[in-house]
Amino acid sequence: MPVQRILIQLDCDPQASSFDAIVAIDAGAEMLLQHGGVTPDSAVPLVHGAMFTRGGSDLAATAIFIGGSDMQIAEAVYDRVRATFFGPVRVSVMLDPAGANTTASAAVVAAARHLPLGDRASAIGCRALVLGATGPVGQRVARLLAGKGVAVGVASRSLERAKAVCERIGAAVPEARLEAVATVDVSLAGSAFGTAIEKADLIVSAGAAGTVMLDTAGRLLASRARVLIDLNAVPPAGVDGIMSADKSRQSGVALVYGALGIGSIKMKIHRTAVSRLFESNSLCLDAEALLAVGETLA
Repeated sequence: MPVQRILIQLDCDPQASSFDAIVAIDAGAEMLLQHGGVTPDSAVPLVHGAMFTRGGSDLAATAIFIGGSDMQIAEAVYDRVRATFFGPVRVSVMLDPAGANTTASAAVVAAARHLPLGDRASAIGCRALVLGATGPVGQRVARLLAGKGVAVGVASRSLERAKAVCERIGAAVPEARLEAVATVDVSLAGSAFGTAIEKADLIVSAGAAGTVMLDTAGRLLASRARVLIDLNAVPPAGVDGIMSADKSRQSGVALVYGALGIGSIKMKIHRTAVSRLFESNSLCLDAEALLAVGETLA
């Protein structure tokens, strides 16, 4: 008799995400075991339960999904989960706190439809600017683009926070070409922010909901940009002139994507990745692996 596909949902928030649960069911999970308020320490016995109840090929029918709104805690849980495995006694695991990894992957997949990101030699000639780059999604977008060879401006209201993100990405991607940029009034002559906008081939806005990251004046400066992506679905738009439903719409010289346009790609990646967790017991799906999933769907 076939064993059921069980997904163990480890959420760092007090209440496990209903969004992640519904996507998991739609992706083929037959049973969900949901746990909220998970920490690295409390995750260990839950992982042991996943490891030692089934054996052989049946281990592939159990998988772990790690979510929550705190990226750092979720990453620490992910690291502890993987460290708990040994030899062949393991199950597949996916990390997607607040949808940051799948959303960032979707943004890069969309940009790659119009910019030469698939070929590293060509990608090296591209420049990107990530607005709100110190948030969970922004950090992941910057890291994924840097891994492609793109020169990335890491923009934040706090230059110190932007520098800290550059250091973290640089540790993970030693070949990364990163520049910390403080977001200031673009009308200020000679500002690094204005220069970064002018030089960017790609601009991704990943700021807080309802926050304008690139206003009308900023759009005028972005005359080189061929792709503009706004990941904010809550009015007002994060990038002036982009509507949430935009998906590869021509706006001036640029092709623009809104949050819902990216969201459809994100959902395909999310569902496909959860489904693939049950194909083996050895998958570890972090940002780069999820981007690879998205690229197979593109």
